[in-house]
Amino acid sequence: MNDQAQSLRNLVSLREKLADQARIRTPARIITVTSGKGGVGKSNFSLNFALALKSLGRKVLIFDADIGMANIDVLMGVRPRYSLYHLLKGERDISEIVELGTQGVPFIAGGSGMADLFSLSESDLDYFTSQIERISDGMEYIIFDTGAGLSKETLKFITSADDCFIVTTPEPTSITDAYALIKVVHGIDSDVGFSLVINRVNGEGEARQVADKISLVAKQFLNLDIPTLGYLSDDSHVMQAVKKQVPFSAAFPGCAASRDIKRLAMKYMDVPRERSNETLSGIKGFVHKWLRRAK
Repeated sequence: MNDQAQSLRNLVSLREKLADQARIRTPARIITVTSGKGGVGKSNFSLNFALALKSLGRKVLIFDADIGMANIDVLMGVRPRYSLYHLLKGERDISEIVELGTQGVPFIAGGSGMADLFSLSESDLDYFTSQIERISDGMEYIIFDTGAGLSKETLKFITSADDCFIVTTPEPTSITDAYALIKVVHGIDSDVGFSLVINRVNGEGEARQVADKISLVAKQFLNLDIPTLGYLSDDSHVMQAVKKQVPFSAAFPGCAASRDIKRLAMKYMDVPRERSNETLSGIKGFVHKWLRRAK
């Protein structure tokens, strides 16, 4: 009887390992996180969303793609030794510039190196692509935290990714700027997969009102359906965590914002994925589309 029970446990373990391997072999989902204006909590969302996915057993990498205000490292109180700049200058390889942040989440600091990324020669781009492919193997999600607003660099990231999260707040200027960003991007590429994240709200009712303002206008004037991924409560623990330079989901795992971010991550994981028409997917597909749009 014990032998049978052990055989059953071994079979279950084998099935779980095979399921994990099959999941990891699937190309990483590329997510860009952006906003119409600064100061809406975009980077804080990116970081804590990544940590929520990691806590749910997913393999995730954060890429700080904010050229002017890269601060993922600051939010974790980590001082990176190297950044993308050192990779592009050939001073370090990809394994050396990946840092481990809170709870072991891997991230790549962008900084000034991001600007150089858009003026590389073809051979340098090939090198960059091969390096990024190395680190993306085994990743399930790669999150690009882009700059606020719509620079040409941010636009390339948005239109090349699988999903684009638009972070906004109930402030009228934030709502207006979020819709303006959606309108411009949609006019350039109608296939971008937008989702709304409503930050700093006082309950689900306010979140729904904000989402409706954007989605109804987008439907009326752009004939575009924009789903809402979810919302994050206006929680004083978030600012306390920022001051401590610890992600709020790690510093205060039981607070309202932490519960909200985990719920968003679970919802995102449950969304069925359509097969892409692109020959390449994952980071290869991302770079391919990004280079195509750079021409």
